[in-house]
Amino acid sequence: MSAPVASDTPLPAPTVPLPPQPAGVAWPTLAWATGEQVTGDPDRLDAVIDRAFRHNPTPELALSLAFVAVQGGRIVAERYSRSTRSTTTLISWSTAKSITHAALGILLRDGRLDLDARPVAPEWADGADPREAIGLRDLLAMRSGLRFNEDYVDADTSHCLEMLYGAGAHDVAGYAAGQPLEHPVDTVWNYSSGTTNIISRLIGTTVGGGRDGMERFLRDELFDPIGMGSAEPRFDEAGTWVGSSYLYATARDFARFGYLYLRDGVWDGRRLLPEGWVDDARTPTSVDPEGGYYGHQWWVAGDERGQFSANGYEGQRIVVVPSLDLVLVRLGKSPIEHAPALADWLQEVVESFDPN
Repeated sequence: MSAPVASDTPLPAPTVPLPPQPAGVAWPTLAWATGEQVTGDPDRLDAVIDRAFRHNPTPELALSLAFVAVQGGRIVAERYSRSTRSTTTLISWSTAKSITHAALGILLRDGRLDLDARPVAPEWADGADPREAIGLRDLLAMRSGLRFNEDYVDADTSHCLEMLYGAGAHDVAGYAAGQPLEHPVDTVWNYSSGTTNIISRLIGTTVGGGRDGMERFLRDELFDPIGMGSAEPRFDEAGTWVGSSYLYATARDFARFGYLYLRDGVWDGRRLLPEGWVDDARTPTSVDPEGGYYGHQWWVAGDERGQFSANGYEGQRIVVVPSLDLVLVRLGKSPIEHAPALADWLQEVVESFDPN
């Protein structure tokens, strides 16, 4: 949840380079190799993971379902709850927004979309509609100016709940695009699942073929090339992938997606995402009032490790840490009141990889 935020705080540029694939390490298209931590303290890491999984759920983190750590291209730690295993598919929630960013990048790579083209939504095509000024960059940065209350509790005020479960559920993008402007375009950051679904609909329209066409595009152009075979997107009745929230996959496959971004959008010698697209994601565009920054459909820590992450409801995380050549995936069911403890726990995990 977030409130609209306007800020003049200076925004940092990404300065930590994305590490290359280590020599002699296979790409995990078919299977993940396993190995030892490259840096840090394995005993400390094991103790931190134990806090989440030995007695699960816990008062601190609630229910943890899956954890995977990949360093140097190998799985170096992995843990599951009693009800899950490495083959269990789990929901992405808003980590799907970062996958939508990747799908958009593929179309930009092929010249099938223009970031500066307008209108982005047919609802805004009337030349007198002020929403026609909204561009893809504004949607990516959550700076569209559209009214949208991203609340996960109060159904009486939440546009998010109304979109996913109420009157907007049959056409999530149409519901979001139908919202009025509340602020001038590109002046206020307002985290909104609706804006991502507008992007997802545009991707589907560009690809063509309805639901089947979009699913085939995601599989052929993104999931299959990186070995993300368990990935299952979910669609609304209008045939739009609900790219804000609904993708099921295993923890290992979510790690593959994070690994694609750690490797700058290149997989086994093939550039899947256009050059600079990962830097686009991890370049802050707004300040998150709860700490850190927001880029384009990714959260940015703004720290010395260069961390950026895909974050989802109830503590879903795909964390990319360039300075440590590290990807972390944590999946679970941690209500909002556990968010501070979860953030501290994830920070302890990262610190367990810091060089001694």
